[in-house]
Amino acid sequence: MRFLGFAVMTGAAIVLSACGGGDKAATDSAAAPAGATTAAAPAAAPAAAAGAMSPITGTTHEVKLIGDATGYKFEPAELTIKAGDGIKYTFVSGGPHNVAFDPTMVPAAGKAQLMANMSEQMGELSGKMMLAAGESYTISFGGVAPGVYEFHCTPHLAMNMKGKVTVQ
Repeated sequence: MRFLGFAVMTGAAIVLSACGGGDKAATDSAAAPAGATTAAAPAAAPAAAAGAMSPITGTTHEVKLIGDATGYKFEPAELTIKAGDGIKYTFVSGGPHNVAFDPTMVPAAGKAQLMANMSEQMGELSGKMMLAAGESYTISFGGVAPGVYEFHCTPHLAMNMKGKVTVQ
């Protein structure tokens, strides 16, 4: 019985020390002198390698994300835009929703720039998850190569919630 109690207490101490270490590391890196390299700096390198975000320089088009009795859809499901335009995806109903591009289907010439233009990615070419009606997610197509870019909503892909944007 004593051994079991010791094992439980030791395990609890290990768990608590592991949880507590995160705050100390954050405090230490925040207190680092200017110009010092922190562990977080290398993580930023892959995003920089993909290219810098290119802002919207043209029209911002709106696409609504809808889930209701008629189905799950993007409205409009297809649109043609110019390089430099942006698309604001707005959650209307039936969520959660996101906007994702299949990395194997994206034109190779536009992939790196599209990825750089997508903030708050959950994964490669997969935008943030929108959980409440009224939320939106805007993607710049600035610097994105001409071509056809098919997108979908990850939670509703099985329900055929897909769309397509043609960049001229």
